[in-house]
Amino acid sequence: MKTLTVIDTFGFFFRSFYALPPLKNSKGFPTGLLTGFANLIHNLEKEYPTDYLLFALDAPGPSFRQKIDPNYKAQRPEAPQELKQQLPVAIEWIEKMGLSKLSLDHYEADDVIASMVKCAREQGIKVRIVSHDKDLYQLIDDRHVVLFDPIKKVEIDEAACVQKYGIHPRQFTDYQALIGDSSDNVPGVPGIGPKTAVKLLTQFGTLDGIYEHIDDVKPERIRNLLLKHKEDAYRSKKLVTLRDDIFDSCDLTAFRMPPSDPLLKIRDELERYEMRNILRRLKKERASDANANTTPATPASAPFEAVLVDDADALFDILESIEEETPVAIDTETDALDTKYASLVGFSFCFEESRAYYVPVAHSYLGVGKQVSVDDARKAFEILFKKAFFGHNLKFDLALLYQVFGFDEREPFADTMLLAWLVDPEGAVGLDRLALRYFGYEMVAFKDTVKKGENFSSVPIEEATRYAAEDAWMCYRLYDRLTGMLKLQGAEHLIEEAKEVEYPFINVLIAMERHGIAIDIERFESLKTEITFRLKRLTEEVYEAAGREFNINSPKQLGEILFAVLGLPGGKKTKSGGYSTNEKVLDSLKGAHPIIEKILAYRELHKLMTTYIEPLLKLGRKDPHHRIYTSFIQTGTATGRLSSKNPNLQNIPVKTEEGRRIREGFVASEGYLLAGIDYSQIELRLLAHFSGDPVLSEAFRQGKDIHMETAIKLFGPQEAASKRNIAKTVNFGLLYGMGSRKLSQTLGISTKEAKAIIENYFASFPTVKAYLESIEAKAKERGYVETLLGRRRYFDFEHANPMQLAAYLREAGNTVFQGSTADLIKMAMLKIHRIIKEESLDAAILLQIHDELIFEIKAEEAERLSGRFSEIMENIVSLKIPLKTSINIGKRWSELK
Repeated sequence: MKTLTVIDTFGFFFRSFYALPPLKNSKGFPTGLLTGFANLIHNLEKEYPTDYLLFALDAPGPSFRQKIDPNYKAQRPEAPQELKQQLPVAIEWIEKMGLSKLSLDHYEADDVIASMVKCAREQGIKVRIVSHDKDLYQLIDDRHVVLFDPIKKVEIDEAACVQKYGIHPRQFTDYQALIGDSSDNVPGVPGIGPKTAVKLLTQFGTLDGIYEHIDDVKPERIRNLLLKHKEDAYRSKKLVTLRDDIFDSCDLTAFRMPPSDPLLKIRDELERYEMRNILRRLKKERASDANANTTPATPASAPFEAVLVDDADALFDILESIEEETPVAIDTETDALDTKYASLVGFSFCFEESRAYYVPVAHSYLGVGKQVSVDDARKAFEILFKKAFFGHNLKFDLALLYQVFGFDEREPFADTMLLAWLVDPEGAVGLDRLALRYFGYEMVAFKDTVKKGENFSSVPIEEATRYAAEDAWMCYRLYDRLTGMLKLQGAEHLIEEAKEVEYPFINVLIAMERHGIAIDIERFESLKTEITFRLKRLTEEVYEAAGREFNINSPKQLGEILFAVLGLPGGKKTKSGGYSTNEKVLDSLKGAHPIIEKILAYRELHKLMTTYIEPLLKLGRKDPHHRIYTSFIQTGTATGRLSSKNPNLQNIPVKTEEGRRIREGFVASEGYLLAGIDYSQIELRLLAHFSGDPVLSEAFRQGKDIHMETAIKLFGPQEAASKRNIAKTVNFGLLYGMGSRKLSQTLGISTKEAKAIIENYFASFPTVKAYLESIEAKAKERGYVETLLGRRRYFDFEHANPMQLAAYLREAGNTVFQGSTADLIKMAMLKIHRIIKEESLDAAILLQIHDELIFEIKAEEAERLSGRFSEIMENIVSLKIPLKTSINIGKRWSELK
């Protein structure tokens, strides 16, 4: 998807002015704002590539909003003199650099941005808005529009909006209408602050919803304020709502990024204002471009020496000189990203602070220099594997080397990507980002090394040496820094946990990814044919009900049909001018017209087709054995659960009938069966173990139905059987911080009834309440929680607003239970994998879905080995209560539940 970056120009300039120190050149002219601007332009294409770039500006003079309210922005303080001096220079630079700026009389920059967002979305282009202005939150749409803070270097999406303000972006104008904005003289409703506004919008949805149900608003004081200031509220909403229709048409080609660095066009200006750091970077990059094929592998100013090793004898001399216990960082370069098909192009290694080596193996271009043979590369790795070798994301490198050379599994000394995740499980773990974070070092970018449409084999060897050696060198440096960080955090035990569990687990994932899981192509073809027919029939029925043909997948066209043509009630215009047709709107219209049920059925089938059936069929056809190969991500979640991608096999639907039919298409190979072994009520067993609650623990020890036991405690023996499902909801809900309001919504009961159930539950299990409260108390005291294996998740309580604080406390409990479950199943997988390897068992781990493992086992051994694997899972650790599993065996995935 192409990207349009729109910069809130004055907003960015103001932020840069206040964010940077009061810099001046030798003549005393202020340069802080200009420095921030130049840095943005320099970093934009490297860190956040974009296809189109636009600077949005306020037009001179009053905007249309002054006609709505003459007091709008009437009392804004004058900008500091040093800022005013730099503004015209910065705006002039935009033109000199050949970049685009846009404004329109009577409108503000935010209206320009909103209109460009609409234009880009209609063309299927993603928008990144460079701004920290809260007025622009209303434009956020996860799939299409994000805000970007260039100072903090973070993207702000829907989740960030909800976390910061407690409301969804689509509610933002209603939120601002209630609380007002004193800096812009937007009145809002006097006496209503953010907390009350969030509460009102949570209850009633929108400003219109509040006034439609004004008699239900409590307390009386708030209701009276809303009635008294209704006109102010709606005037405020007009003031804060952005116009997205100020241009008759738009052509984004006018805003294309120029092919060369824009800063080169203002080089004289940069020298005039003495921006030496920017000039040095430009000079270095120009020299690199001009001499790509002739410069030494390492520039004189580089912090390490990149050494090209293209002679086998020299390579083996270097490798043999490395003492056995010396840690060696390794990295591979390939011609593809899929290790099942990729070839080795070269490799790098580093075992000292100031030098790293690159060994070319299979570069291929006219005039390519001397290289080491593939056979010598294999021998080199046999030597390296006897050392304390480590790397960054070794799952890729080891999977490649196993495939290329047929090596047996090797256990690494370390993996710095996994170490970085253990240090900060929610932080970025990419090598480039870690280099910047821990050393302030900007690494050579892959996209600046490999030309578009080519692969690493076409990169000149000298240039490849610098790029590849840098990866090994940075990995080598990171190992000491990250282990040092764990020691500083008082988490030195995680160094051992990584050696015992995380590093060996890499090989488990490689084996799972290589094995894959088979799909029944004919079953999927049949399902596709059936769904295609049903979609065609539904389409015809929708057209007949509508009285015309239209694009059912277009929310705009569908909205016009439902509310303009058919005149259905409740049609509300969105910011883009169309009607909202989301699931909530359609659900509210059930029974209003026969077309609604047909559209809902169409949407469900269309999602099934486009998200699962077609993509899985495409992948299955590519493989001669019709197997699907997912990629497992060990560092993908803060809790420690595995995630998967390409495709994501952990989100295959299970609760709907149509979803179960998808699972029917996953099958065992001929002569094999699938076995699913999952932990029974694992989180509740962990709760009993951690809390030591005598009632809960005794129930598990005696093998009782814990949900029935809870129902008996809550409702008495007579009603227990009929209310077991309620007890189940309570058991899991309270474990993860569910309050009375959420419980009442889930069970369809009053808040008062839900509150009574919760109080009764905690009275029945008193130790549980004390333990759950202790998780929160310790989290706030220490700033983190720990899982069973001592993995940590950190929370920034110090800077949390009330909404964030509540979220952090929920996530703290989540991490303890989900994270500990992840620890258990990871240890079990590791032990089972080793037994399969050591005993050459005809079985393989295929998938891990949260608390369940799915195996493919030779049919005649399926029952025996399933029982053995189940026993390993149940006894992987010794807890105060027994662990239990259930086993299901079948030919198809759908038969395992």
